[in-house]
Amino acid sequence: MQTITAEALKSKLDAGEKPVLLDVRESWEFETCHIDGSINISMSKVQQMIDELKADDETIVICHHGMRSYQVASYLEGNGFNQIVNLEGGVDAWAKSVDTDMAQY
Repeated sequence: MQTITAEALKSKLDAGEKPVLLDVRESWEFETCHIDGSINISMSKVQQMIDELKADDETIVICHHGMRSYQVASYLEGNGFNQIVNLEGGVDAWAKSVDTDMAQY
């Protein structure tokens, strides 16, 4: 599994790349703060909603600190997804290094 830092993700997005930003936190967490353009499928629902994702899309998996996203990324890779990337440090790292105005919790 690949990983990406918040800064590298920002550069990728600024360059016009459009990976799927899959935020696997609970809906209340997503409502508190999220990276623009992210879709929210909580970790507990990924298995039942896997058909909504495309195995060949570059998918960057996001959570609060990077642990839940790592587990979901591993699950997706085990189910044939071949371009999975885990955001190191999650939205917490994004809020601290990229978007300092983002709400934190």
